[in-house]
Amino acid sequence: MPLYNHFREPIASRRHWTAFHTSWATYTAENLNNILPEGYVAEPTVQLHIEIDAATWEEPGGPPRAPATPGSSWSPPAPQVTAPFTATTDIIEVQILRNEGGLVLAAAVEFVSPANKDRPANLEAFLSKCATYLHQGAGLVIVDVVTERAAHFHRDLLARVLPGVAAADDELFTASYRPVRRNGDSTLEVWHQPLALGQQLPTMPLWLRGGLCLPLELEQTYERTIKVLRVPTNGA
Repeated sequence: MPLYNHFREPIASRRHWTAFHTSWATYTAENLNNILPEGYVAEPTVQLHIEIDAATWEEPGGPPRAPATPGSSWSPPAPQVTAPFTATTDIIEVQILRNEGGLVLAAAVEFVSPANKDRPANLEAFLSKCATYLHQGAGLVIVDVVTERAAHFHRDLLARVLPGVAAADDELFTASYRPVRRNGDSTLEVWHQPLALGQQLPTMPLWLRGGLCLPLELEQTYERTIKVLRVPTNGA
C-alpha cells in the first residue's frame, strides 16, 4: 500500500491525523508483542500537547502554597531565574520494555507529529529525548511522515550524537539506531531510509538493548491502520 498524505486534502478533513497516528502506534505495539520473547513487552504511549491547562498551571496572584509541613510557616523564596521553558511536546511512541526486577527501556519507536516540528523549542525537546534514549543504550527507530512542516530530525540527531558524521537530509524518512559497546568502545550503528508519498514503507531493524533484533514491519501496521480506520484513499 502506498504512503498517503494524511495532512493534506482529501484525507486531512475526513480523518484526524491524531487518530491515525495513535492507532498506528497501537497496532505497532500489538505486532511487536506477537514476536517479542518472554520478559519483554511493547507499550504504546500517546501524549498530545495542550496549549493551556488551567488545572495544572499556576496563575500569578493565585492562592498561597500550602506549608511544607503542618504547623510550619516556611514558604519557598522567590526564584533566582524565570525563563521560557518547553515542558513537553507531543509523544507518540512505542516503548519496548524488559522486566529486570523492574521495567527497563530496551528500545523505542518514535512517530513524529506536527507539533514536534512546529517551533525550535519543540524540535529541541524531541531531539533531546531521542539522544537520551541512545545514550542510555536503548535502540531507537524514528518514523517521520509529517508533510505539514519541514524538519531534518535524522541529520540533526546525528549532528548531536555523532558530530562530524555526514547524514542524509530527507524530510520524510525512517531510521534505526543501535548503540553498541564492544571491547570498551561505544559505537552507533545507523540504518536510514527516505520515505516518499506513493511508495510502500520498509521493514526496519529494531534493535533492543542487549543485542536482540526484531523486524519493524511498518508497511503491515500502516496498511492495517488504513483499513481499520476506513481512511478514504480514493483520489489521495
